[in-house]
Amino acid sequence: MSTASNVSAPVITALLHGPDRRGLVAQVAGWISLRGGNILHADQHRDEEAGVFFQRMEWVPEGDAALEMREFATFGDSLGMTTDVHVSTERTKIVLLVSKFDHCFHDLLLRWKSGDFNGDIVAVISNHTDLENATKGYGLPFHHVPVTAATKAAAEAQQIEICKQYGARLVIMARYMQVLSSEFLARIGCPVINIHHSFLPAFAGGKPYHQAYERGVKLIGATAHYATAVLDDGPIIHQDVARVTHRHGVEDLVRKGRDLERLVLAQAVRWHLDHRVLVYGRKTVVFD
Repeated sequence: MSTASNVSAPVITALLHGPDRRGLVAQVAGWISLRGGNILHADQHRDEEAGVFFQRMEWVPEGDAALEMREFATFGDSLGMTTDVHVSTERTKIVLLVSKFDHCFHDLLLRWKSGDFNGDIVAVISNHTDLENATKGYGLPFHHVPVTAATKAAAEAQQIEICKQYGARLVIMARYMQVLSSEFLARIGCPVINIHHSFLPAFAGGKPYHQAYERGVKLIGATAHYATAVLDDGPIIHQDVARVTHRHGVEDLVRKGRDLERLVLAQAVRWHLDHRVLVYGRKTVVFD
């Protein structure tokens, strides 16, 4: 759990990035200190090749948090930085997209129920009805939106409307077995996190673990990333792998792969909700 959840006062978290120059760390820390803020955590990184500076700051403000957030954003602009500011009292609302696979679905919901995320899952949307009863068992609304090639545009428009209805600030593809269109991603108005096995593109298509078994792979993995208009090509948030040998059958690979998908997706979601992920270009900086 993040530092923000361990204090009663509102905590501001800011992510900054821009051209590096001398004195940026001191300027940011000084701005917070002069206003009576108590810095809880500070981290920074410099991309040596691009000359780009990245920073994450957490602090408890002395005065009104909303005002300080606005003033800090203006201050970041004055430094020539791109600035993203959040406050701990505003929890992110999340909508899950699911199909039939339920391992990531249950894992995310159980972690949310146990207080593991600094956000709230508010609804589930699916192109099938398989997880309707399970969703309602968690006390959440379930929306069935069938998707076919002929109805895809209309279905995505309905999905967007549902997400906006619930005020979603994050959409998670919890093994949602449909490709989101560029139009959906342009109109949804919030980040979308996806999870997939790391065989792509080497083992694309159906039954990737069967393909991997036939090739005798020694590693299987999973990748969580932000969805973009290019399939499975978005900025990577988290990855992990597990070793396999000739003694492991297809079922072993599937089981290990699903375990990795659960863990990798949950960690990526946690980092996102804790405002630890900074996207620039096709890459991310993750302040873990």
